[in-house]
Amino acid sequence: MNLEEHLSLGEFHVSNLIKNHISRGSPIQALVLYGGIRRRGVYFPGWVPLILRACACVVPRVVLGKLLHSESIKFGVCSDVMVGSSLISMYGKCGCVVSARKVFDEMPERNVATWNAMIGGYMSNGDAVLASGLFEEISVCRNTVTWIEMIKGYGKRIEIEKARELFERMPFELKNVKAWSVMLGVYVNNRKMEDARKFFEDIPEKNAFVWSLMMSGYFRIGDVHEARAIFYRVFARDLVIWNTLIAGYAQNGYSDDAIDAFFNMQGEGYEPDAVTVSSILSACAQSGRLDVGREVHSLINHRGIELNQFVSNALIDMYAKCGDLENATSVFESISVRSVACCNSMISCLAIHGKGKEALEMFRTMESLDLKPDEITFIAVLTACVHGGFLMEGLKIFSEMKTQDVKPNVKHFGCLIHLLGRSGKLKEAYRLVKEMHVKPNDTVLGALLGACKVHMDTEMAEQVMKIIETAGSITNSYSENHLASISNLYAHTERWQTAEALRVEMEKRGLEKSPGLSSLVLT
Repeated sequence: MNLEEHLSLGEFHVSNLIKNHISRGSPIQALVLYGGIRRRGVYFPGWVPLILRACACVVPRVVLGKLLHSESIKFGVCSDVMVGSSLISMYGKCGCVVSARKVFDEMPERNVATWNAMIGGYMSNGDAVLASGLFEEISVCRNTVTWIEMIKGYGKRIEIEKARELFERMPFELKNVKAWSVMLGVYVNNRKMEDARKFFEDIPEKNAFVWSLMMSGYFRIGDVHEARAIFYRVFARDLVIWNTLIAGYAQNGYSDDAIDAFFNMQGEGYEPDAVTVSSILSACAQSGRLDVGREVHSLINHRGIELNQFVSNALIDMYAKCGDLENATSVFESISVRSVACCNSMISCLAIHGKGKEALEMFRTMESLDLKPDEITFIAVLTACVHGGFLMEGLKIFSEMKTQDVKPNVKHFGCLIHLLGRSGKLKEAYRLVKEMHVKPNDTVLGALLGACKVHMDTEMAEQVMKIIETAGSITNSYSENHLASISNLYAHTERWQTAEALRVEMEKRGLEKSPGLSSLVLT
């Protein structure tokens, strides 16, 4: 159905279409739809709150939000309570709390949703003092959402005791399952699982969200056993519960369990949705299960599951890591509205397959698509430079991070050090390790040590080992590999006595070289 046909079905049909795009995790599609409608000169005030919500969902699009604000003033609907409340919410989520307060102060009429939006804006931007002031000011007309905004805000500030105090102050009649789940979420999000468990057991009415929240909390701290135990306590399982189990398994590297759960879920009559397939594709990528990945892709097409950015990215990532560049490219080319995350997945895919030049071209293409690269983009493209040996391009891209307002982390430095090391620029790499503003990790130091081995530079290797030995955080597994590497380097340069001395040192420490592992999938 084209845009003209959608418009012919009326304003409420378009409203539902916009809502569907947002609920399915495709706010960009909602914005594209609205842009097409406005280009045809059509305007309906009821769409404004929905589009403002979409603006707040997309890497906040505050510029578009401001245009909608201007348009609301032009059409005389800015004084509408729903439009005004939506503007406050949008500005708050985009970090423009001063603009939000200006709208709030200028509104001729306010309801409790307006106050909640302003309180939420203050709390989400770290201003608990002004939020508390408003909260106390509307003591008469507070509803459940008012209390929840405050409790969530304190939770994000890691002020757990204040959040709990507010929860205890909350009138009994307002403590619905949503309020209980928000307080539980404060404990879970701050990894206080012992407190979360005590609170969880006291919740009078547990819905699917509460059960899944508890499971996800255990999965987040790597306690797969407890998460599984919670799952088996749920009598009336639904898709949310199954999705939490599958995602948790995948996130913790239990890819085979995730795949088993995926098939068991369908055996119990539940149809996978976009969340399910995104998680199971991640599990397939981890374990190299191209056979299952292709089956899931077929299921997506058969069931008509929307190829939103999460599903598309998961498909590209799965095909890339399973060695199927052709299908990864095909999925990418089928995406009509490309996001930063989608381009990141494709750049990584090209880098993995040694297509460094194509990865760099994709990176430059992002500029023409008006897509701002993030830290993941730079990791992906710097990795491509490492694989391709593009030293000058890598240095140039690393310097671009500052102009793009992206602060380099240890992974970015690691890529650059690896690139310098591979290019024989060991002194420059060593200088970067000493001068970088973040502490070098085992991977970074291992990359530099590996470069020393490749270029037979024992003196530099000894300098690197001094950093490793004094770092204080090197684990046994990394320490043994580093010692083994430098021992091999001494052997290659025929310094047999030094090599043997290092081997003896490893034996004294009880260290053994970690064996390499391979996996084989039989189909």
